[in-house]
Amino acid sequence: MTDMDPEQPARPEAEPMPPPAFEPPPPPFQVPPPPGPATWSWPDPALPETLTAGPSRRGRGLIAGILAALLLLAAGVGIGWGVARRSPSVSVGDRIPIQSLPNGNPARGTLSVRAIAAKVDPAVVDINTVIGSLFQGPLRGQAAGTGIILTASGQVMTNNHVVEGASTIRVGIAGRSGSVEADVIGADPTDDVALLQLRGVSGLPTVSLADSSSLSVGQGVVAIGNALGKGGSPAVTQGVISALHQSIAVSDGVRTVGHLEDLIQTNAPIRPGDSGGPLVNSAGRVIGIITAGSRGSSDSGGPASRVGYAIPVNAALRIVNQIRAGDESANVIIGQAGYLGIEVRELTASAADRLGLGVDSGVLVVSVVPDSPAANAGLSGNSVITAINGEKVGSTEELGPAIHRHGPGESIRVTWVDGRGTHTATMRLISGPAV
Repeated sequence: MTDMDPEQPARPEAEPMPPPAFEPPPPPFQVPPPPGPATWSWPDPALPETLTAGPSRRGRGLIAGILAALLLLAAGVGIGWGVARRSPSVSVGDRIPIQSLPNGNPARGTLSVRAIAAKVDPAVVDINTVIGSLFQGPLRGQAAGTGIILTASGQVMTNNHVVEGASTIRVGIAGRSGSVEADVIGADPTDDVALLQLRGVSGLPTVSLADSSSLSVGQGVVAIGNALGKGGSPAVTQGVISALHQSIAVSDGVRTVGHLEDLIQTNAPIRPGDSGGPLVNSAGRVIGIITAGSRGSSDSGGPASRVGYAIPVNAALRIVNQIRAGDESANVIIGQAGYLGIEVRELTASAADRLGLGVDSGVLVVSVVPDSPAANAGLSGNSVITAINGEKVGSTEELGPAIHRHGPGESIRVTWVDGRGTHTATMRLISGPAV
C-alpha cells in the first residue's frame, strides 16, 4: 500500500442556505419520504489536517470481512451492495432552479446543469474492479462504480461496496489515457465509505466540498456518476432534495444486508455504477456521496430510479479523517483486512429448520472459496458459524467486525456447526480481496 497523502485536502466551505428561491417541481418529481424504513438496492506517514465535519452519523452494520453480495452483476456493473441507479446524461440545455450563485449570493433564476457538472467532472473518476479472481471457483466477476478525488496526489473517496470483495482496483481519470491501480487505505463497511490511494499520480484536480449540515428540502441538486459502468464522461442528472435524515434497509436484490441512517434523499435519476459519485449543489460543491437507489429500475438502459440516497459529505469526511489518522475501530478498517474466504447470510428460522443442526443463532455459510483458510480448515456450505475467538456471533453485523479487526497473517478461532457436529479450528487469515 502506498503512503498516505501528506498534503492538505480541500476544506468544506460553509455556504449560506437561504429559503428556496423557486417552487419545487410537482409530483412525480417531488418524492415524499417513505413511511418508515423501506428496502432499497445498492445500485504512519504524515497526515493531512483533519477536515471539518458536521453532526455525527450512525448506521447499523453491513456484512463485513466476507465475499458476498457484490457477486450480483449485470452487464459488468456491480448491482449488489446498493450500487445506485441513474438515467442517461441530460442534454446541454437542461437547467435547474438555484438558490444561490456560485459566489454564495442569493439570486433567483436558473443555472446550466452542464456548467455545474463542468466544475466537478474533472475530479470524478471511474472505478473498475475484479471480484474474487484470487481463487478459482464461482465467486468471480467484475463491477464498476464512481469516486471523487480529494487530494492532488490521488486520495479518492467512494462507497465501501464499490470496492468490497475486489482483488484488483483500477481507476480511470478524466483527460488521461488508460487507468491506474489503487489501494484501499481504509474503509467503513458499516457506513459504506472507503478511502483509496491511486498509484503514481500527482497534480490531480480535486472537488470542492460544501457543508451538508445546512441542506434544505427542495434544494436543486445534480448527480454525477459512472452510470452502467460505461466509463468516459460522467453521466449527469438533475433533481431536488426530497427529504433529509432518512433511514433505509439495504438489499442485495435477494435479502436485507444492512441499514443506513441519516441519508439525503433525492429524485435525481440514478443507475448502477453511480455509487460513490457526487451529489452536488448549484455552486458545484459536493454535498453527498451517492450510495443507494430504489429497487425495480432497469440495469441496462430502462427507467432509472427516481428515489435515490446519498451519504452527507460531512459524515463521509468524518470517516475519511478517522482512516487518515489510522484510528481503527469496530467499524473502520485500516489497510487490508484478513481474508477467510466465505459467503454468508443471516440464519433464518426456516433455514435453521431445513438444516436441522439444532442451532437457532449464528451466521449461515452459503459457500466457501476453494483453497481459502475456511476451506482448508474443513468449513463448508450449509454450516452455521456460532463464535469467533470464543465470542458468540448471532448475525452478519457481528461476524464482519469480528473478522475485520484481524489482518493477513493473524489467526482466529472459528466455531461452527454442521451435519457432523460442532467444530472449532484455528484459521490463519490471508491477503484476499481489497476489503
